[in-house]
Amino acid sequence: MKGGSTYKTKQREKMLKYFEKHAGDHITAGDVCEYFEKQGEPIGQATVYRQLEKLVDEGLLNKYIMNAAGPACFEFVGMRVHKKDKMCFHCKCEKCGKLIHLHCEELKEIGKHLSEEHGFKLNPLRTVFYGICEECAREDED
Repeated sequence: MKGGSTYKTKQREKMLKYFEKHAGDHITAGDVCEYFEKQGEPIGQATVYRQLEKLVDEGLLNKYIMNAAGPACFEFVGMRVHKKDKMCFHCKCEKCGKLIHLHCEELKEIGKHLSEEHGFKLNPLRTVFYGICEECAREDED
């Protein structure tokens, strides 16, 4: 978390309440703009991006970049932030785009192996497995 001012604007507070209400969801800047536009309280895109980055810097949001071509998404974590000893990987459906949290004890072994055998420390918060989610796989079977 960076130091500095946490100057509270109305837009920041509205955005923070929106993220708190959608805790656990993965939300893009476009989602935020669209939501407030529909509420009749538009927030400028530049303001949204600036506030998102500040909230990430303050540790209130996690930022996930799935690929260079797509938008980053953000998740409200409040002050809890993922615990260091808790592995949280992500799965991204290549068909519908859903992002799924994956808490799997067996994946800890991959991290341990990479560290011990290859001298590479895996960052589980930024590790994404790509594939097809269960729902899309079922649709493909039908």
